Amino acid sequence: MSLKEMMDAAEHSPEPRRRRRWLACGPLVLLLALVVVGGIILFNKGKHLVNPIVEGCRADTADGVVDLTLEQMQNASTIAAVATSRNLPERAVTISLATAMQESRLRNLQGGDRDSLGLFQQRPSQGWGTPAQIVDPVYATNKFLDKLVKIPGYAQLPLTEAAQDVQKSGYPDAYAQHEPDATVLSGALSGRVASGLDCTVDGVGTATGTGELTAAVTKEFGKVAAPTVVAAAPSADAASPGASGRRVVDVALRGARQTQHGWAVAEWAVAHAKSLHLASVGYAGQVWRASASDKGWQADPGTPANGPVRIEVAVAAASGVEASHSA
Repeated sequence: MSLKEMMDAAEHSPEPRRRRRWLACGPLVLLLALVVVGGIILFNKGKHLVNPIVEGCRADTADGVVDLTLEQMQNASTIAAVATSRNLPERAVTISLATAMQESRLRNLQGGDRDSLGLFQQRPSQGWGTPAQIVDPVYATNKFLDKLVKIPGYAQLPLTEAAQDVQKSGYPDAYAQHEPDATVLSGALSGRVASGLDCTVDGVGTATGTGELTAAVTKEFGKVAAPTVVAAAPSADAASPGASGRRVVDVALRGARQTQHGWAVAEWAVAHAKSLHLASVGYAGQVWRASASDKGWQADPGTPANGPVRIEVAVAAASGVEASHSA
C-alpha cells in the first residue's frame, strides 16, 4: 500500500476511531470537570455542594416509572383532577393524558399548527372555544372530555381510536405510543395507587394566603372536594424563606371512592406544590414535605389514617392571620 493510500485509509477510518481519540482526551476532560466542580463549591459556599436539588416529579406504580418536569406533572394532574371531578373512569384519564402527551408533551402551548393552542392543541376556528378559554387547562380538558364521553363504548376502544375520534388528527396512530406512560400516570394521579407520585422542589416560596389553593381545588375537583381553612401554624417551612408561618387547609372528600379521591387530591397538591406554595401535604398516615421533598412520601404519626387531605400553605410575613372558613 502506498503512503497516499495509507493516509487516505486513516482519513476515512470508521467511527470507533473518533471515539478512541475522545477517550485519549479523558485526563484533560477529567481535570476540567474537577475545576468546574471546585468552582461550583466555592461559588455556592456549601449550598447543596455538588449535589444540587434537581426539580422534577416521578410517578411510580406497578406499571412502570415516568419522570416529568414540574410543569408537565402539574398539567397532567390537572387533567386527572378534571376527570375525577366528573367521576369518570380511570380509562378516561389515560386516554386524555396520552392525547395531551402526543399533542403538546403536557405543556400548555401558546401556539402550534395553524391556530392550535393549549394542552390538546385545540383550534378556535374549529369551534373548541376562544384562545383565552383553550389555554385554560381546566376548560381544555373539559372540552376534550365532553367529546370523549359521547363516543359509544370509548372505555373499551383501543386508546388511539378513542383519542382520534375526538381529535381528528392527521396522524391517527400516534397516540398509541404514549399509552404505557399514560397508564402509569393515570394510576397515580387518579388516586388508585397510594403515594404513587412525588415531586422534588428547591423551595416553594410563599403565598399571601390560602385563597389561591382553595380556589384551585374547587375549580379543578368541583364537588368532589371541599377545602376548608382550619388553622394557622406558627412555624415556617425551611423551604420557604421569608415565611412567617403556615395556614392549614383540610380538603374533605364527597361521594363514593373517597379514599381514592383523597389520594388524587393529595397527589395533585404535590404536583402543584411549587406554584401554590405548599409546605406539606398529608393524607392516610403519610406526609410529603417541601423541605424534605427528595425523600418523597413518609410515614407520619401526626397524620390521621382516616380523614381529610391536610395541606399546609407557606405564608409570607406581610399577610395577616386568616379567619377559619369554608371555601
